[in-house]
Amino acid sequence: MKNSMKVIVLFVLSIIAISCKKEEKSPSYYKGDLTILTDESFKSVTEALADGYMINYPEAHIKVVTQKEDLGFLDLLKGKARVAVMSRELSNDELNAYKEQVGSKFLPARFAADAVVFIVPKNSSRTSISMDEIQNGLLSENKQFIFDGANSSNLNYVAQKLKKQPKDLKFSVIPGSENIIEQLNKYPDKIGVIGLNTFSRPYDKVSIQLRDMVKILPVESKGKLYTPDISGLREMKYPFTRILYFLTNEGNFNIANGFIRYSCTQLGQMIVQKEGLQPYNIYKREVQMR
Repeated sequence: MKNSMKVIVLFVLSIIAISCKKEEKSPSYYKGDLTILTDESFKSVTEALADGYMINYPEAHIKVVTQKEDLGFLDLLKGKARVAVMSRELSNDELNAYKEQVGSKFLPARFAADAVVFIVPKNSSRTSISMDEIQNGLLSENKQFIFDGANSSNLNYVAQKLKKQPKDLKFSVIPGSENIIEQLNKYPDKIGVIGLNTFSRPYDKVSIQLRDMVKILPVESKGKLYTPDISGLREMKYPFTRILYFLTNEGNFNIANGFIRYSCTQLGQMIVQKEGLQPYNIYKREVQMR
């Protein structure tokens, strides 16, 4: 009798142990650790979305790591992180590599309209810049334009927009978009190229200080001037408007896909709007008067 009772107890304990292990390993969108790779240019909006997700799901722990866009994509393929933020279109080779290494279809989760902007010191006499000036300047040995580095999202996007390879462009480098803003006065004949999200937050003290140091040049295209304001981003009239999107290598609905879904819902899109960017998913509000 005693032996049979021992067998029953051991059997029950083994079932409990197995069920606990399954519970620990089961996918969960609301808890666990997640690393997101993002270019510095859109780090602010990524961090804001991560903070919003962690407030809603306290058991989720999200770490946002700054990484150049090209390198972030490669690290995603290698499984070093589960989410990467992208802005440019992938080449056919990159699409094939994603499908082969991740093992799923390419499904970009678009969440915001951002922009690459051209800036000069506040006291500069220049008031605009044309598409021709941009193209010719990036092929000149004068290296008139200052980017935040090679492999950066800003350089990649401008090159793609001009149908060029980044290696074919001529430019100067000051690491870090905020450093470009702060040091631009030293180079009055240069034009800085940064991401709008660097200082797009309307009421953030640091953003206000950075915006006060420079002015954004409207871009002339086909005889018209376009600015990277909300209207220019929403209608994508500003020539260097870019759509930010998430890529993941997570095959199930775990924390990575949970975070991505949250970012594309109304709560996440409200955060995007508070960042001074244009939400990709626009939610209409209807008010009925009685």
